[in-house]
Amino acid sequence: MFRFDLHIHSCLSPCGDLESSPSAIVRSALAAGLDGIMLSDHNSSRNCPALAEASRRAGLRCLFGMEVTTSEEVHCLAVFDTLEQAAALTETVYAALPARANVRSVFGEQPVVNADDEVLELETHLLGAPTRLSIREVGERIHALGGLFIAAHLDRAVFSVTSQLGGLAGDEGFDAVEISRRADVALWRDKTRGLPIIRSSDSHFLDAIGSIWSEAELPEFSVRALKAAFDSRSVGWGMAASERRPT
Repeated sequence: MFRFDLHIHSCLSPCGDLESSPSAIVRSALAAGLDGIMLSDHNSSRNCPALAEASRRAGLRCLFGMEVTTSEEVHCLAVFDTLEQAAALTETVYAALPARANVRSVFGEQPVVNADDEVLELETHLLGAPTRLSIREVGERIHALGGLFIAAHLDRAVFSVTSQLGGLAGDEGFDAVEISRRADVALWRDKTRGLPIIRSSDSHFLDAIGSIWSEAELPEFSVRALKAAFDSRSVGWGMAASERRPT
């Protein structure tokens, strides 16, 4: 069974811990027993090249993406096979962000780093802001690039389809929905409109990596294999003992 986490933030995210470099994330993922991961920083994939190199060195499989904030202030995950696809979406997202520079003292450093934890530059775009792109526009662009489009943390009281729009309409184009690690899936299953469910750590700190994961029999860690697992409803999940509720 292949264990994977598609929602991990690095130091590039405004709310991410500065210690969460891609190389540190890879080490934590391996220690937690994960087989594959994806960086999903807010509105940017610029730390994905470092993830690719760190993963190559360590023998961990990875995908590339981001967590896009739509004009409705809904968070959505984009999942890609290649750095080029992720970079193309980053260009689209940057063009749709407010024309305001990041204020480091307020929103954080936003460092772009390499696989050796060296800071290459500080990202100046305001990554914590919503874009001008609607949910459907984001989904159309992700699909046009060959990626997967996932509704992030559907159960959350902020920045979810539920909190912002009252729930799924069913025509947004999502390939799956994510239920966060502390939610009771049984309470949310009827609100997914039949879409497949994944679980992710949404980790902003290294010690959250491996707290929960999705799992499936995957012939490879790719968009195509994930889509097949979604379509066959064969994705399950596991949870670290520290996260399990007492019965």
